[in-house]
Amino acid sequence: MSDGERLLIVDDDEQLCFVMERAMRRRGYDVVVAHTQAQALAEAKRMPPSLATLDLKLESDSGLKLLPDLLEIAPDCRVVVLTGYSSIATAVEAIKLGAVNYLCKPADADEILLSLERGSGDTEVEISDNPPSVNRVTWEHIQKVLHEHDGNISATARALGMHRRTLQRKLQKHPVRR
Repeated sequence: MSDGERLLIVDDDEQLCFVMERAMRRRGYDVVVAHTQAQALAEAKRMPPSLATLDLKLESDSGLKLLPDLLEIAPDCRVVVLTGYSSIATAVEAIKLGAVNYLCKPADADEILLSLERGSGDTEVEISDNPPSVNRVTWEHIQKVLHEHDGNISATARALGMHRRTLQRKLQKHPVRR
């Protein structure tokens, strides 16, 4: 795929960006890095990318808010959303908003490139025999309600019937594995 294609990496984790940029340049991509939404949009306007990786959680905002703006500037751009805070709700929304895939961190360069290259879904994807844990279901539900309230912590806490600070503590923890 590469042949000097322009890849935009949008992530507020500078170390991750450094590693991914180096790996993608070795594979022949023209890489540009942005750490904020404003930087990402400026880079996309300067020279629209054909590929992009987009962190779901950018410092104080959601990468999902950037996705439509990025695709408006570069409609043919293939975007993969990367996150350490995965949930079913955000995965569904990312795809609805135009991402071609959604990957959980850590993801290596080959995994990211494979997800950018695939043009359609995979009917052979593995279906887990184990249902998610109660803690994982709780995390998913909180993420769904948070999304329904546009990220508003106070409104989400009221909807969940919990104190705002309790919800904030739960959100600061990493998502629970299966």
